[in-house]
Amino acid sequence: MTRSRKSDVVFIGLGSHAVAIQASSGEELWRTKLKSATFVTIAMEGDTLYAGAGGELFCLEPSSGQILWHNKLKGLGLGVVAFAGTNQTVSQAAAMAAQAAATTA
Repeated sequence: MTRSRKSDVVFIGLGSHAVAIQASSGEELWRTKLKSATFVTIAMEGDTLYAGAGGELFCLEPSSGQILWHNKLKGLGLGVVAFAGTNQTVSQAAAMAAQAAATTA
């Protein structure tokens, strides 16, 4: 979960979506499907919102969820995309991915 510094919006990654939630009301503002992936990681750098899903990187418009650009990060695998400063989230996502893989194996 990442919170915009300038607004009352919380950004989350869930399933294969990036989602913006109004923090004061809980209202969903937008939802953007990124890629079929179990985990979506989110990072806010200044006014730019990034999301990682299935080993790919997306840049999103924070106000609308529109995908501004997308990098497939070819050759790097399909794992969880880790962002600087989000170690706890990434560790939790990696642990859940391992548990899900063990359950389906």
